[in-house]
Amino acid sequence: MSKSILTFFFLIACRIFAFSQDTTKTAPSTQIINGDTITAVDVRAVVIFPPTPVPQTKRESARYDKLVYNIKKVYPYAKAAGKQLAIYKAILDTIPTEKDRKLFLKKAQKELEAKFGDEIKDLTFSQGKILIKLIYRETGNSTFDIVKQLRGGFTAFIFQTMARLFGYDLKTDYDPGGNDQAIEQIVLMIEAGAI
Repeated sequence: MSKSILTFFFLIACRIFAFSQDTTKTAPSTQIINGDTITAVDVRAVVIFPPTPVPQTKRESARYDKLVYNIKKVYPYAKAAGKQLAIYKAILDTIPTEKDRKLFLKKAQKELEAKFGDEIKDLTFSQGKILIKLIYRETGNSTFDIVKQLRGGFTAFIFQTMARLFGYDLKTDYDPGGNDQAIEQIVLMIEAGAI
């Protein structure tokens, strides 16, 4: 009989522990609005991606894997460029004279070259093209327009001419619904932590 009672209490204790609340999670908040009790719970966003075309050949699979690798490599630079550009624009708006603006921009260029110069120089041709597109994605402006705004039209023209000699186009835009759909999908998967 004592074994039965002990087993009974053991099962009840297990059941109580099984249904106890996890205190490490945040509890839902409740609000009373017009006499109704409403519970609010924070839910993590879920991103649903459209189905990707399945590579039919090894070559297509290798090309897609290479695209993913290249985007993963240059996307942090594009994010950093977007953040730095916003900071620089905010600072430039507070500088009254053109001379001081030019001095600030030269200093900023030296800082960027010291921080990212060697890494950017090591990018491949494909990675450079993707970086130009992703900078447009992050800033809403082409690289040419950014240089034109910060350094002037003549400097932008010189940079564009040099870029064209090496096969780049600083006026490249970003079309997430068209030609750059694969890039956009990979970037969204990176941001969601899916890849």
